[in-house]
Amino acid sequence: MPLRHTLAELLEQLARLAQGMIAIEQRLQSIAQSDPVCLRHQQVPGLGLLTATALRASTGPLDRFRSGRHFAAWIGLAPREHSSGSQRRLGRISKRGDSYLRLLLIHGARAALRAAQVRQQRAQPLTRLQTWAIDLRQRVGHNKAAVALANKMARRLWAMEHHCANFDPNHVSVRTL
Repeated sequence: MPLRHTLAELLEQLARLAQGMIAIEQRLQSIAQSDPVCLRHQQVPGLGLLTATALRASTGPLDRFRSGRHFAAWIGLAPREHSSGSQRRLGRISKRGDSYLRLLLIHGARAALRAAQVRQQRAQPLTRLQTWAIDLRQRVGHNKAAVALANKMARRLWAMEHHCANFDPNHVSVRTL
């Protein structure tokens, strides 16, 4: 009997926590709906409500970074460099910066990579970004491809905010001299 009462109390606590989580998500949703940058960030595959609001809250305007590369490095998604003389060696990601934001971006990239795999298995058309991610996954493996995709997503987020543009999965960067 005492065990049954204890379990009932725990179930009630879990139900209250679930209600609290729903309330928090509703507040985040209302905040995101009033912020055009958050709405634009949610257009990127793998970026949902939590990632968009966390990105907005922790970084503020992305224009404070000189480039998308600097933004990705600030999050810790850029590779460490171990160079000597004329030899350039790039290692694993630096893991500097906001670890929670990096975790959200990498998990979002994993979801986007998985969605691309499903589209490929169903013989559905792929975007340039999905094709790039799947080709990279075949060469270097799933985890490294997910981190590389997170890096690319961070750079694209910076470019989207810098140019006030919407996400384009078929975008081709043009280098200006």
